[in-house]
Amino acid sequence: MLLPLLQIAIVSALLVYFGKWRGNMRRRNTQSWDSLLCQLRSDWSARDLSEQFLWKEGLTATTDDIWQRLDGPRGLWAIYQNARVLLEMADYANRNMIPGSNPIDPMVLETLRSDAMQIRLCVLMALAQYALSQATEGVKVNAFRAANIYSGMAARMTALLQDHAAVVLPDFVAAM
Repeated sequence: MLLPLLQIAIVSALLVYFGKWRGNMRRRNTQSWDSLLCQLRSDWSARDLSEQFLWKEGLTATTDDIWQRLDGPRGLWAIYQNARVLLEMADYANRNMIPGSNPIDPMVLETLRSDAMQIRLCVLMALAQYALSQATEGVKVNAFRAANIYSGMAARMTALLQDHAAVVLPDFVAAM
């Protein structure tokens, strides 16, 4: 008696999950550029991470400097959220490419997806470590790693928009 009820509960939960997932995908595919820009965290800017943040990859600061510039866990969480938005922006640029222009290299999109996943893992590890032991060296190293990958992702996104959607580039630069 218990097994059939458990099976029904599991199947129901899976159906609800897939229904929500499909709805989220539909919502994501119909978003406008302006709605994506509005999702970027406006209370924190990554411009402090590097002098030429959007135009050049890499950081020129120490782990302690980056931790200070991130404003600790607040900046880490902003990076976590912005990584998802940057990925959605890349997908938007790919879906709404100017007709007749060169297609976006699939490796660039895959690199951006990989960057977003690495950023999110580094941030979650750093936040978990921070919750257990405050700002130790391990937390700062993971924060530096996340900020470094984020810097590279933002530079690649800027280059992608410059090449394939130059019309929206000024809005992107202003929002970052």
